[in-house]
Amino acid sequence: MSGIRDFLSFVLTVSRFRFWIYTGGTYVVGYALGMESIDAFYELPYYIYLIYFFFLANVFIYGVNDLMDEETDALNPKKADKEALLMDSDRGRLILALAGVGAISAVLMLTQTMTEAAVFLVFLFLSFFYSAPPLRFKRVPVLDFSSNMLYVMPGVFGYLLASGALPPMALLVAGFCHIAAMHLFSAIPDIEYDRAAGITTSAVLFGRRASLAICLVFWSGLAFLAVHLSGAHPLSFLALVYPAVPLSLLLRQELEIERVYWYLPYINTSLGGLLFLALTISKSPLV
Repeated sequence: MSGIRDFLSFVLTVSRFRFWIYTGGTYVVGYALGMESIDAFYELPYYIYLIYFFFLANVFIYGVNDLMDEETDALNPKKADKEALLMDSDRGRLILALAGVGAISAVLMLTQTMTEAAVFLVFLFLSFFYSAPPLRFKRVPVLDFSSNMLYVMPGVFGYLLASGALPPMALLVAGFCHIAAMHLFSAIPDIEYDRAAGITTSAVLFGRRASLAICLVFWSGLAFLAVHLSGAHPLSFLALVYPAVPLSLLLRQELEIERVYWYLPYINTSLGGLLFLALTISKSPLV
């Protein structure tokens, strides 16, 4: 039993609990956007994929990342302080965990429609090749933050699962603006370590100020679409907090981006939760 507990504890660490919201949260918001009524929450597939996108998907994403980035991770103190540094002794059980998630993913795909399977496969493809050779998107400027579309795919899948159709293009653009800015912003604190390791990310190529300016553009696009798509609902203006983050860093040089970065999961969780709640209430028969 202790061996099982140790393995589960290891897998939980690999999955980066604080980042579960980036896949799981996207899934539930996409599902809420696509459903006709809250009766959709009584469907078993919703809960199957809820577990998958909150937990198993993150084991896959970060497990592949840890396996492929051992050398560069050793140079980055963030891995030891805020995340987890893969030890040689852990490689075997990490590969076992990844094989398990891969097997579960394959079984799920056998139960999906053609469109669902295509969206699911795009998610797995981007999740794997973001870190894995020969594509290794994370090392190619522009493609690094573009391939971060993998975090939008759970939302696309959730919308499709609930409605039977793909989401409107405007929602996809809004999602891309957010994940592109999130990725580029998160790479800025790593510029020094990536440059030392000989890795040219978008943040390394553009530099700190230009990267922040690009984040400002992307997050401004997100805020505009949030306000526009909601019909200027008062709550939609909360999205302005996103462009305010890079703007404040551009205007105030003394602010430390490393400290600001770790507040973003709380902002994403709070606003994503608020959006989910608002969507659920709006589709309640009592409204």
